Amino acid sequence: MSFIMKLHRHFQRTVVLLATFCMVSILISAYYLYTGYKQDSELSEMASEVDCGDLPHLPERLVDVKTTKFFDASRTDPVVLVFVESQYSSLGQDIILILESSRFQYHIEIAPGKGDLPALTDKTKGKYCLIIYENILKYINMDSWNRSLLDKYCVEYGVGIIGFHKASEKSLQSFQLKGFPFSTYGSLAVKDCCINPHSPLLRVTKSSKLEKGSLPGADWTVFQINHSAYQPVIFAKVKTPENLFPPISKGALYATIIHDLGLHDGIQRVLFGNNLNFWLHKLIFIDAVSFLSGKRLTLSLDRYILVDIDDIFVGKEGTRMNTNDVKALLDTQNLLRAQITNFTFNLGFSGKFYHTGTEEEDEGDDCLLGSVDEFWWFPHMWSHMQPHLFHNESSLVEQMILNKKFALEHGIPTDMGYAVAPHHSGVYPVHVQLYEAWKKVWNIKITSTEEYPHLKPARYRRGFIHKNIMVLPRQTCGLFTHTIFYKEYPGGPKELDKSIQGGELFFTVVLNPISIFMTHLSNYGNDRLGLYTFVNLANFVQSWTNLRLQTLPPVQLAYKYFELFPDQKDPLWQNPCDDKRHRDIWSKEKTCDRLPKFLVIGPQKTGTTALYLFLVMHPSILSNSPSPKTFEEVQFFNRNNYHRGIDWYMDFFPVPSNITTDFLFEKSANYFHSEEAPKRAASLVPKAKIITILIDPSDRAYSWYQHQRSHEDPAALKFSFYEVISAGPRAPSELRALQKRCLVPGWYASHIERWLVYFPPIQLLIIDGQQLRTDPATVMDEVQKFLGVSPHYNYSEALTFDSHKGFWCQLLEEGKTKCLGKSKGRKYPPMDSDGKKIHINIIVIGHLDSSKSASTGHLTYKFGGINKRAIKNLEKEATELGKGSFKYTCVLAKLKTEHERGVTIDISLWKFETSKYYVTITDAPGHTDFIKNTITDMYKIGGIGTIPVGQVETGGLKPGMVIIFALVNMTARVKSVEINHGALSEALPGDNVGFNVENLSIKDVWHGNVAGDSKK
Repeated sequence: MSFIMKLHRHFQRTVVLLATFCMVSILISAYYLYTGYKQDSELSEMASEVDCGDLPHLPERLVDVKTTKFFDASRTDPVVLVFVESQYSSLGQDIILILESSRFQYHIEIAPGKGDLPALTDKTKGKYCLIIYENILKYINMDSWNRSLLDKYCVEYGVGIIGFHKASEKSLQSFQLKGFPFSTYGSLAVKDCCINPHSPLLRVTKSSKLEKGSLPGADWTVFQINHSAYQPVIFAKVKTPENLFPPISKGALYATIIHDLGLHDGIQRVLFGNNLNFWLHKLIFIDAVSFLSGKRLTLSLDRYILVDIDDIFVGKEGTRMNTNDVKALLDTQNLLRAQITNFTFNLGFSGKFYHTGTEEEDEGDDCLLGSVDEFWWFPHMWSHMQPHLFHNESSLVEQMILNKKFALEHGIPTDMGYAVAPHHSGVYPVHVQLYEAWKKVWNIKITSTEEYPHLKPARYRRGFIHKNIMVLPRQTCGLFTHTIFYKEYPGGPKELDKSIQGGELFFTVVLNPISIFMTHLSNYGNDRLGLYTFVNLANFVQSWTNLRLQTLPPVQLAYKYFELFPDQKDPLWQNPCDDKRHRDIWSKEKTCDRLPKFLVIGPQKTGTTALYLFLVMHPSILSNSPSPKTFEEVQFFNRNNYHRGIDWYMDFFPVPSNITTDFLFEKSANYFHSEEAPKRAASLVPKAKIITILIDPSDRAYSWYQHQRSHEDPAALKFSFYEVISAGPRAPSELRALQKRCLVPGWYASHIERWLVYFPPIQLLIIDGQQLRTDPATVMDEVQKFLGVSPHYNYSEALTFDSHKGFWCQLLEEGKTKCLGKSKGRKYPPMDSDGKKIHINIIVIGHLDSSKSASTGHLTYKFGGINKRAIKNLEKEATELGKGSFKYTCVLAKLKTEHERGVTIDISLWKFETSKYYVTITDAPGHTDFIKNTITDMYKIGGIGTIPVGQVETGGLKPGMVIIFALVNMTARVKSVEINHGALSEALPGDNVGFNVENLSIKDVWHGNVAGDSKK
């Protein structure tokens, strides 16, 4: 019994212990379940609160990043293709702003809802190294055909895609992007963002501290990362909206930018969950462009900053610096040197205003001069007057000498080689007297201006070199002479802070390798906004970027600038009257009315001189005076005279008596074929009308040849016209130079196309040179109508034909005439028959054993393409090989192995001439190894390139095969073969197919060509 009782008590204790253990277990489990749930619910919050350099909650699979490799960069041009919603869309303009500021080339297309893509390839090369979609949904929802073409292009050429998704009022709050294995939530408000330090995108951007606070807008899209092929770039807390279904998982990481690593389909993509209004998104966008372009579209991390303090000693009482301000300036300069290597303030002075402030401010002047060696110095004008107001160089020299004398008396350095004109007057538009005076007095090598080519937009500012003085772009920083108190900053203090912390000033530094900032004396007195601005700017740049800030003296800075941007050395002059700011700082003694309203551009030897004579007969048409040195054409837009500036150019033109009815013009016949002239002319006189005269290009070439003979050109006297135009690349240099002058101006289509890039067709008139010679009155009526000149001038009554000279002349009083000089209208001996021959191409195609190669060889022999001795040697060789009947075939064969086979493997070319023609004959392969695909159509599909369409007659056509097009003798690799938009592994005889080739453009292959396997 006692045993049973003991057993019973033992059992009771066991049950109690088990029950207690279970209860404790439940409590412990509940605790951990609760705390674990709480951890998950705060995961994104915790990820934001920790230091961005250490994200313990980031899954390890997202830390170990592997991406697809980029292809050979040489296979694509460094150009960005940007698909925008419209030409006025805000985000599209922000994208272009960054690309332009970074000086990257781009091409804009309106994103098609449906339809073909633009051409993506040009022969063997991809046209774009990066594709950007303002609305990523246009890419995602693209029809399958074009999407397939675009994706193929991206995979083959290693091209990445950047896309943006900004939620709208109609957007679903929870959705999935088609083809992407992650959840997406839209129309959300977010806050407290943090950068993933492990993202391979980061270059300019530094993974820094938490950016606290709400991000702008409530239209954010966030991505839930749940796939190893996609990596978050920026995290943010989500302000969970009510009634969101399905609800957001509290334990997930949410990203506002996601990086598709390309592991799924070989295409790397970066998707943004909003626009670029948030500064950190803009910074990541810059890095994404760099990364996805394989670092081809990227800027150095070096940033050079020069801070100019203008107007030293200038300013009203109460706005200038006192002793304490000067000490603060020195202290801040030392402070900034810890963040900006070699940082030194650059002080611009006008000595006339020394000691013209209050007693305390005069002491500040003395304190500055007592620390003269601590700063860099540069001169303004002595009296701070605008240089363009001085109309002669000597007056400017006197002003500068006074300022230099002041500098020498007070120990201010005079050898920095840098100067800035008050209000940028005289720098651009150029006041030549300023440049000459600067060089004489100060030996100036560099200046800067915010006016070239225009003040706004600032991203277009560029540098140039004029009169051996380097002109660099100058930047504003939001500080002007009137911005002297923090609380009174325009728009409130937050506007200044916004500019510094991710705003305009910050991105000026980010997007410009070299920045010269304009500030003023008053910005360093009072509330010392200058010091506040640059200390905070340096701190912000250092906190959020990997940029290396440094300073160089002005002259070294200029050399660095043009080392980075050598293409900016040559200026591009604009019309000063087209910009109000430019008119205000341009001499009142100058007028834009002395610029031409139309140009006669040539080419030479087409009748431009005759046209000139007829034009100046009109009472309202005025020409420039000739060059005082050559007494010929000015040649401004195409030669080094352009660097003399527009003042020099305008001095050749009279001041019109009536600016409305008078028409000034210039005739320079070398403008037509000039590379530079169209762009330069369009910049200075964009509304000018353009007149060109064309004749038969062979007649023009022959006329130039005879012109050179009359001037006793050694090459023209030594060689015949035919020898000149047929000279090869190994011909003597003087012969090739003459050939160029004969032939290049006759490439009419190329030259006219270049002019039409800069001038609309409505501003271009093409005159028939032969009609001008035979019926000038009718032509001149057409010219008057084109120009819109009045009154109408009756050329029928003003011209008469001179039978002795053989051309039309001006009829004067009493029956006298005024004709062109003896050098014009010369009668040359007729062109020889060789020069007149037409070049034709013949291709011989046929089946195997149809004797086409023999026939081709016989034809070549009969027309003198090979001599009798050579044909006998070939007959002997063919007989030795046991194929005596192949002697004419051997005419075209190149290798002994071809002779032995007795067939034509390669396409063979031979040349001969007849009495009327130069002939190139082509013998195409005809044996069974050669596939005959007669090309019935050619398409240029924008997404992928050239797609010939035709029927396979023999053999087979497979992807990867290298084929040859018989008529044009060009090869290409077949990338795919398709029938009715379906892929084929091999096309067989009878199949009508389209096949995508990668090495040819649509211009290379034509309807009717024959294609075959190049290896057989």
